[in-house]
Amino acid sequence: PPPPPPPTPLLSSAASDVYKRQIIAIWAAAASPMAILSWVVAPALAVDPKQPGMERLAVMTVGLVWQFVLVVILVRREGSGLGWSAIRRNLWLSGPLSPKTGMRRNGLWFLLLPLLGLTAAYQFRVGSVVHDFWIGMFPFLAEPPGYSLAALFERPDVAEQMKGAWGVLALFSFSALFNTVIGEELLFRGLLLPRMNGVFGRWDWLMNGLLFGLYHLSQPWTILGSGILGALFFAYPSKRYRCAWFGIIAHSGQSIFFIVLILGLVLGLS
Repeated sequence: PPPPPPPTPLLSSAASDVYKRQIIAIWAAAASPMAILSWVVAPALAVDPKQPGMERLAVMTVGLVWQFVLVVILVRREGSGLGWSAIRRNLWLSGPLSPKTGMRRNGLWFLLLPLLGLTAAYQFRVGSVVHDFWIGMFPFLAEPPGYSLAALFERPDVAEQMKGAWGVLALFSFSALFNTVIGEELLFRGLLLPRMNGVFGRWDWLMNGLLFGLYHLSQPWTILGSGILGALFFAYPSKRYRCAWFGIIAHSGQSIFFIVLILGLVLGLS
C-alpha cells in the first residue's frame, strides 16, 4: 500500500515561529505537571517527606495519564477524528516504512532486535558513565536518597514487606503502561516527532530527544541520559521508519525489566 500522508498540522498556520511556540507549549504541558507532582505533591503526601518513594510513583502516574489525555485532546483538535485508522496515521502507529521507497515492509520489524540490544547495552554499560558525568558537572542535580525506588526496594525491611504486595506490582505496571507506551512515548514519538520536521528539518529527531531530556525536570539527574536515549534509541529509529512503535518498544524494555524484578520481590524470590 502507498505510504500514509503526513499528519495534519496542529495549527492551520504554517508559520515556523508559531509552530515552535506550540511545540514548546505541548512540552510544558507535559513537563510542568510532572515536576510539580514530583517535588511538591509527593513530599506533601508522603509519611516521610524526605523519602517519598512510593508516593512519588503514585502521583507521577497521574501525570503520565494526563499525557495520554493531552494526546487525545490534541489529536481531536486536529479534526481528523479519533477513529483507529486516523490515530494510526497521525501518531505513526502503523507498521514501519522503508526509508528508500516509503513502502510498508514487515521485515523491518526484525530491526527491533538489535535496537533492543543496543538500548539495553547503553543503559547497563554507558548509562552510569553518562550519569556520573552529568552529576559531576551539576552536583546539585543529584537524586535525593529518599527518591530512589531502586534503593528503596534493596532495603531488607522493604523487601520483606513486598512479599505478597500485588497492589505495588499493579501500580508499577499501570504506571509503566502510561510511561513507555501510551504516555511519554505516545506524546513525544507519536504526536510531537511527526510534526517537528517542518520546524527542525533533518534534525527533528535530535530536537525531539533534547525536549525529552529536558522534560525530565521531575528527576533532573536523568536529563542528559534521557536526552541521549530519547534521541538515538527512541526518536531516530521512529523517524527513520516513520513508526512510533520503535520508540515505544525500545523504551518499554526497561519497564519489563523492572516489572520482572518487582514480581520477584512480590513472590519472595529475591
